[in-house]
Amino acid sequence: MSHIVTIQFTKAGKMYDFDAGSLELAKGDYLVVETERGVGVGQVIKPPVEKAVGAPVTLTLVKRKATPEDMATVERIAQKEQEAYRFCVNRIIERSMPMKLVQVEYQFDSSKAVFFFTADGRVDFRDLVKDLAHSFHTRIEMRQIGVRDEAKMTGGIGICGRELCCSSFLREFQPVSVKMAKEQNLALNPNKISGQCGRLLCCLDYEYETYCCLRKNFPKSGKRVRTVNAVGMVDKVNILTGNITLKLDDNKIIVIKRDEILGDGAPLSTPVAAAIPAPAAPAPRTRERRPERRPDQRRKQEKTSLESYNTQAENAEKAANAAPAPAAPSARRENNTAPSTAETPVAGQPRKKSRSRKHGHRKSPGTTPDSSAPTPSSGA
Repeated sequence: MSHIVTIQFTKAGKMYDFDAGSLELAKGDYLVVETERGVGVGQVIKPPVEKAVGAPVTLTLVKRKATPEDMATVERIAQKEQEAYRFCVNRIIERSMPMKLVQVEYQFDSSKAVFFFTADGRVDFRDLVKDLAHSFHTRIEMRQIGVRDEAKMTGGIGICGRELCCSSFLREFQPVSVKMAKEQNLALNPNKISGQCGRLLCCLDYEYETYCCLRKNFPKSGKRVRTVNAVGMVDKVNILTGNITLKLDDNKIIVIKRDEILGDGAPLSTPVAAAIPAPAAPAPRTRERRPERRPDQRRKQEKTSLESYNTQAENAEKAANAAPAPAAPSARRENNTAPSTAETPVAGQPRKKSRSRKHGHRKSPGTTPDSSAPTPSSGA
């Protein structure tokens, strides 16, 4: 059986597991361990627990407990970190570099110094690294971090009057959205829902799930509900106290409890529509359908119209034959000037147009029906 101990290197930092071996450790003890970055000193967060021998995970063995000499070394390193911080800030100001130094961290054996900074974009710090390496004679590492990590390292007091969550107990950052503030009926004022880092408050995530569970038992804002004495629309809902503000139809505001709601209220237009009788709908107009004619009736009507047409044509032909024939010269002139009786329109018969068939022009009065022969003169 092996013992697993959990330690942290910074306050509210990430926790790491190590193999404690046969050491007797308690919460709050300091240990010297080997990490990927080098030798470091960490504090015990969880006492050692037993682990099965066949577990696949292999952990690094703890070197030893921290001695008073080790703790004195930690204090000297803290002083070196402050000196390196001031020196680096002066160099940044002299070179007018667009970056902000946050913290300097030395390894326990002083083999490397890490400079944490923030910047809007990429920064060319090659000349700065040369100055730092020439002054401190150690390996220099420049690491860019975000604004949340900056607040965690710097620390401070929040708008609630307490120490920042990220620098006191919050080890990992959780995503926070504006939806969490809306669900808790908070004012969407950036100054009130933003933290020291300029991002949304981490504490908005603490009670979000509780509000979502409690809101399921309350009606939504804008819904009409009814109680024993009134019917109105939900204006506000206070989940913590359980009070619901109703706005009645006469614009009166009342406050009720969740248990007083009996069910959904009727729409506002329902009582008014019931009081005023609806006008009777006009009867639909029906179009009278004419009786269809039978095929024999159609044939009879067509036969009658044809007989009347033939009768009119015969009468016109008899009248033309009974008329006396005029003299030749005068008949020739009359043919040019007046229409013949055969051309007289008959009732029910279309009128013929007196136009020449050639080129569509009317016959001139000085021409004969035969346009090729000239008109004889009067002296001939």
